Amino acid sequence: MHIPDGFLNTITWVSTSIGGAAALGSALKYTQRTMTPKQMPQIALVGSFIFAAQMLNFPIAGATSGHFLGGALASILFGPMIASVVLSAVLIIQALVFQDGGITALGANLLMTAFVGSFAGYAVYSFMIRLLRGRGLFMVAFLAGWVSIVVASAGVGVLLAASGTFPFAVALKAMIGWHSVIGIGEGLITAMVAIYLFERRAFPQRGVPA
Repeated sequence: MHIPDGFLNTITWVSTSIGGAAALGSALKYTQRTMTPKQMPQIALVGSFIFAAQMLNFPIAGATSGHFLGGALASILFGPMIASVVLSAVLIIQALVFQDGGITALGANLLMTAFVGSFAGYAVYSFMIRLLRGRGLFMVAFLAGWVSIVVASAGVGVLLAASGTFPFAVALKAMIGWHSVIGIGEGLITAMVAIYLFERRAFPQRGVPA
């Protein structure tokens, strides 16, 4: 879902750059206060997995790209604020080192992929896991993964339309349509990895009522 350079107008990329920087700064401060030493190698491991998975891209309607997101998985494991930092680090490295995603569009990619995707996925997970009192983890994690990538893709579509790159209906249809399908894979990976890690007690399960 990397937006390349040239697809956002000046107003959009400047405003999203400011917003992305502010959001990342806030998330970094939160992470510094709350992250435990035990979590550091776990965060690095999950971040490496997401980085590798995100490198597999394919074009969507000639505009942007589709790929595994990982925001819901990281949010389920660490919470949405730390997940946003993990995803931001992945996106920054991809943009600066591998030219995957534009430099001027980096703020937009951070906001949509790292923040919107992570928080949307965690909102679904947190609500459903409490509603079901910890049961149905596979379904809950799958839904969180699917929603996270669809909502993030919708945000990208809105930014493309606001920049005049594509008509609003075309941008939303292309992004949401393709990512609704990609979201099936996102949901399956999210659910399978989360269950594997929880069953082996590699991570404590978040959000389950006592």
